[in-house]
Amino acid sequence: MGRFVARRLLQMIPVFLGTVTLIFFMVNVLPGDPAAAMWGDKAADPAQLAAFKHARGLDQPLIQQYADYMGKLFTGDFGTAMDGRKVIDKISAAMPVTIRLALLAFGIELLIGVAIGLFAGLRRGKAFDKGSLVLTLLLISIPVPVLGFIYQNVFAIQLKWITPTVQDSMNLGQLILPAIVLGSLSLAYVARLTRTSIVENIKSDYMRTAVAKGLPKRKVIGTHLLRNSMIPVVTFLGTDLGALMGGAIVTEGIFNVKGVGFELYHAINLKEGATVSGFVVVLVLVYLAASLLVDLLYAVLDPRIRYA
Repeated sequence: MGRFVARRLLQMIPVFLGTVTLIFFMVNVLPGDPAAAMWGDKAADPAQLAAFKHARGLDQPLIQQYADYMGKLFTGDFGTAMDGRKVIDKISAAMPVTIRLALLAFGIELLIGVAIGLFAGLRRGKAFDKGSLVLTLLLISIPVPVLGFIYQNVFAIQLKWITPTVQDSMNLGQLILPAIVLGSLSLAYVARLTRTSIVENIKSDYMRTAVAKGLPKRKVIGTHLLRNSMIPVVTFLGTDLGALMGGAIVTEGIFNVKGVGFELYHAINLKEGATVSGFVVVLVLVYLAASLLVDLLYAVLDPRIRYA
């Protein structure tokens, strides 16, 4: 197991470097001058603009900017945003908010999605199974922005159960509705994956053996059926955790949540390469860590899997 983890960590290094390099050059070749945008509609004074660019190294060749950025990155310096704030400070302020939102959405899709998939798989062809298929198809079909505005209109404007936008991004209660919107699409996929896996595994030889042994139904379902059926679900959930954090741009924009998506949206609009690259670096690390965790969970779920 130790050798496997060490090998995976070494494999992550080129993936990390390649992704960060790609994002850096993609962001910095976008048309427009982010430095000039700091003056808004007013024309920037050439001398002031030149001094501003020189102070941030924007007057250097792109390859030199990349070398400087990578050198600072490995010392924990994510650069400076156009407004003078350290990018690491922006990350430190936004990341806890998005982590709360993503974990809430993750918990909702895990608990509700697996429960729906399990009961639908055990009742294949019955009313609950057909109803769950229709519900999940509906959730998959509705775009997240539309779903967000529907929930906002129903629960905030008509029923007045919540405020239309989040007033305190650190308040878990106010993040519940955005988390439901954020996790709805993934919940549908989790439910369908779980149902399909349950239907396939319930006919397996080891299930018939467990039933023939006279094991309690709860143990047959919980220990044998559900545990083995969770392998494809865990694969999806592992990659989805990173997607929830990076894909919260729309949800955070609708509900005015001051998190990673909110900061990324504004940084992209302002073409702030350092800010975009800094947030992407963190999201890449989340993806890589989630991928490693998923691989380790395979051995926990299925004892037949062993890592050399």
